[in-house]
Amino acid sequence: MTRYSVSVHITPRRGVLDPQGQAVGGALRTLGFAGVRDVHVGRYVIVEADADSEQAARDDVSRMCERLLANPVIEDFEIATVSAK
Repeated sequence: MTRYSVSVHITPRRGVLDPQGQAVGGALRTLGFAGVRDVHVGRYVIVEADADSEQAARDDVSRMCERLLANPVIEDFEIATVSAK
């Protein structure tokens, strides 16, 4: 088995109320960043896990996201990178 580091981006689904994103967007506009139209605040999670292959590590972490790390009703997730340690 090889140890893999899997990074995941978890973000609110489009159309779901994101008060933290709205607050950050408003603050950025107040600071003079007039071009900011929309901000979404999410989480960045890194999971280190042992697996037989890169695809197995990706599949395992995807199941982790579906069952615990992301709320499937209001959040989407994307596996950004998978790398052997």
